[in-house]
Amino acid sequence: MAKQETSTFWSELLTAGLYKPSQGRLARQLTAAALAIMVVSGAYVLMVGPLQASTKAIQVAVPMTIVALGGWVAFRLVNYPRFAEFLISVEAEMAKVSWAPKQELVRATIVVLSTMFFLAVVLFAYDFIWQTLFRWIGVLPSGD
Repeated sequence: MAKQETSTFWSELLTAGLYKPSQGRLARQLTAAALAIMVVSGAYVLMVGPLQASTKAIQVAVPMTIVALGGWVAFRLVNYPRFAEFLISVEAEMAKVSWAPKQELVRATIVVLSTMFFLAVVLFAYDFIWQTLFRWIGVLPSGD
């Protein structure tokens, strides 16, 4: 069974067709874009990092080859039937979500940010009190 699944994967990787092109379009496009951004970022880091000492031809050819192969793999991955079905179902479920109104979102954001600020102040106060106490009894060296 695993052998058949592997051969299906490789045969899918080498085809150029689209799998259910009208379904799950946004989720697939965003997934492919995210994968492409990761591949391009990695190729750029490779170009300005380890390949910096190489000749200009190698410094450009290797990352461009990686970008081309990575772009093809990203394209094929979002059209691989099992993964495409997953992305199609993700988009269908996201369409069912009831999103909060803008006013409720703003109120919730204010509550979260004010709570985080309050907790940061409390933790700073606790830290300051404990440091002062430990310096006073000689556990920590004085800050002089």
